[in-house]
Amino acid sequence: MVRWRDGLGAMVRRCEGTRAMRLGAAFVVLVIAAFASSHAPLAQQAERPNVILIIMDDVGYGDYGSYGAPDVKTPNIDSLAKTGTKLTDFYAAPSCSPTRAALISGRYQQRYRIEVPLGAAPRGGGAGRAAGAADGPAPAAPAAAAAGAVPAATGLPATGRSLPQLLKNNGYRTALIGKWHLGYTKDTSPGAHGFDYFFGLKSGLIDYYQHTDQSGNHDLWENEAHAHDQGYSTDLFTQRSIKFIEDNAGSPFFLELAYNAAHWPFQVPDHPSVAPGNGRLVQPQEQASTRADYVRILERADQGVGQILATLEKRGLTRNTLVIFTNDNGGEWLSRNAPLFNRKQSLWEGGIRVPAIFKWPGRVPANRTSSQVGIVMDLTATIAAATGSPVPADAKLEGINLLPLLQANAAPVERTLYFRYTLPTRRQRAVRQGDWKLMIDGPNPMLFNVRADPGERNDLAAARQDMVAKLFPLLGAWEADVDSEAKTTVQ
Repeated sequence: MVRWRDGLGAMVRRCEGTRAMRLGAAFVVLVIAAFASSHAPLAQQAERPNVILIIMDDVGYGDYGSYGAPDVKTPNIDSLAKTGTKLTDFYAAPSCSPTRAALISGRYQQRYRIEVPLGAAPRGGGAGRAAGAADGPAPAAPAAAAAGAVPAATGLPATGRSLPQLLKNNGYRTALIGKWHLGYTKDTSPGAHGFDYFFGLKSGLIDYYQHTDQSGNHDLWENEAHAHDQGYSTDLFTQRSIKFIEDNAGSPFFLELAYNAAHWPFQVPDHPSVAPGNGRLVQPQEQASTRADYVRILERADQGVGQILATLEKRGLTRNTLVIFTNDNGGEWLSRNAPLFNRKQSLWEGGIRVPAIFKWPGRVPANRTSSQVGIVMDLTATIAAATGSPVPADAKLEGINLLPLLQANAAPVERTLYFRYTLPTRRQRAVRQGDWKLMIDGPNPMLFNVRADPGERNDLAAARQDMVAKLFPLLGAWEADVDSEAKTTVQ
């Protein structure tokens, strides 16, 4: 740039002899200035990376090739692990809404009383109401309340400190494509939290072809209006994501792509169908769905990930894009959670430990596996740090920036993480500190070294009563803290 400007100065000096030459020099200056101005956004973009966060739904820890799956072909997701860093000890909440609340707020979801999934909107209400009709609260679904779900009238309040809002304040274009599940009303919508663009579902599940929720409501949206695109939901979300990337390739962007795959109903691609019972969870004793169906659903999403990565490459954005891949919770009964025990809606490792992969060429090491412990709120802090987005002190983020800890020479940092899941028929609490996990299932405390015993088969509570005594009060103090704040922040 210095030589370029020096050359321009010499050119101008040679033109000073006549009026025509002076006008020519001025023209050259204007042309070069215009050229520099037109390229300024690209220079700024090089300093501020794009971020794509891909979240899968109800997929097991061991359902990807890079995490040991023997029967699923996920070459595109696996390519992220080959060109990035894979975490073995990353945690989410045990179900949909709680994990998403922790991500968007950057804080424990219990502070907002979103400890279990939001209930379905009743027939003809909530998610099914068109733009302008969703301003008032939706009535709660009685069945949802009985099942322990958060009433449909509840959602995550917009505080102005949500992750997409922080990035939007920093000049980023922001989009959520896929599943929201954090509120049906306009004041708890993606737009209220800072997403410039939303295309997807507001509830916990949709029929992949009919685009209706578990109450029979139409639940495919573009911002606050019903969308009536035809096709398989996974493909629609991939297509809209590609369009968003291409439309915003010249400026920094944040895209959360939240696939509903492989959440039930287990509808395979390329075979249009109507989900039974508005997409109710079909149980194994019914013999209506198979592992092969589930694999086809998951592999279609992997193809979508490949198309996203190809779009980045085509637009020359690969090196300046941080791609993060993870799940919202453990898998369901058709999933493979091995080597972990149990599944979604429990605090056993199979319910809360999930894959996490970070790819950022030149910034995150390639083909590396890290045992660094992480949790979903870390994604909030990491994305804010990577994009240089200012975080006000009153945001009180509870995660940490993982990027320095992903480096090849970084020593793992010990973490203390807390979990709680309360259903009418089950209450579980847990704390992990270092390699130790205290699991309280109902009234029963159990202790595991989850580094040596990730399948939680060897209860060490009797042998290490000292460790139980150390962790038990930490859990109680955390519960008192989050519950006290929830009383003041949630009406």
